Amino acid sequence: MRTEGNPGPRDLGRVAVLMGGHSAEREISLASGTECLAALRARGVAAEAFDPAERPVAALADYDRAFIALHGPGGEDGVIQGALEAMGVPYTGSGVLGSALGMDKWRSKWIWQAMGLPTPAFHVLRPGDDPAVVIADLGLPLFVKPLGEGSSVGTARVERADDLSAATEAARAYGDAVLVERCIEGPEYTVALLDEEILPAIRIEAGEAFYDFNAKYRSEATRMLIPCGLPADAEAAMGDLVQRAFAAIGASGWGRVDLMADAGGALWLLEVNTIPGMTDHSLVPAAARARGIEMEELVWRILLTSWRHGERR
Repeated sequence: MRTEGNPGPRDLGRVAVLMGGHSAEREISLASGTECLAALRARGVAAEAFDPAERPVAALADYDRAFIALHGPGGEDGVIQGALEAMGVPYTGSGVLGSALGMDKWRSKWIWQAMGLPTPAFHVLRPGDDPAVVIADLGLPLFVKPLGEGSSVGTARVERADDLSAATEAARAYGDAVLVERCIEGPEYTVALLDEEILPAIRIEAGEAFYDFNAKYRSEATRMLIPCGLPADAEAAMGDLVQRAFAAIGASGWGRVDLMADAGGALWLLEVNTIPGMTDHSLVPAAARARGIEMEELVWRILLTSWRHGERR
């Protein structure tokens, strides 16, 4: 039963911090989970690490709620959320549908297009499809991405027609169907959401060819600019677009939306991250700090989003 008013650490019971898992993002998930676990314990929460790659998922039934720090397939795509729903264990972040759509770049873009929200033109390439058709329609440069991976895993920027086939084959290591997207040339932004609050936008300046896995988690050359450099009204408009894009796919609780601006300043939605990274290189903690929310408070507020999924039956 939920305690009236503001809950304390004891009201949340025994909390499993889900981290690791089997995806290509296991390394980052372990780092994110370790940071979140430390913050929860510092807050007085009875939190424990739980790696689904090492323990049976059924053991989660012994916990009062779950803090999900799993990235990629099996953790961010609605699978673990569905298991927790079946066991009646409250969990953080988006529900099953919002998680599944957020992880599926293709279907989230379909939804945005149907709602008139701006997202770059794209094709989905399957084995046997002719890449030349895609180039004729979208032009160059292009981005090639696996449909269901995060952290830019398997993503490549293609400048020459001759390189598209190789980039597509590399992305197929994570699934046969591959998203090929028109490249928007301009500054990259990301906006985090914390429950009903829009956090300050970040402009990303990567020291790499683009904001890839190395730039996100390893490179010291990546710059996160907060304030992002936009006028207040333009940043507010970006926040409104992000909120609509997040809600459109049924996402909730917390997350992050990535965007690009073109040469004319128009914004283009790239993707939703329903369980963003929480490492010392990560964007959501940086945006929260800019709002005066330190890591311990940020993780506590994320944990409180588990109320929205109901109490254990």
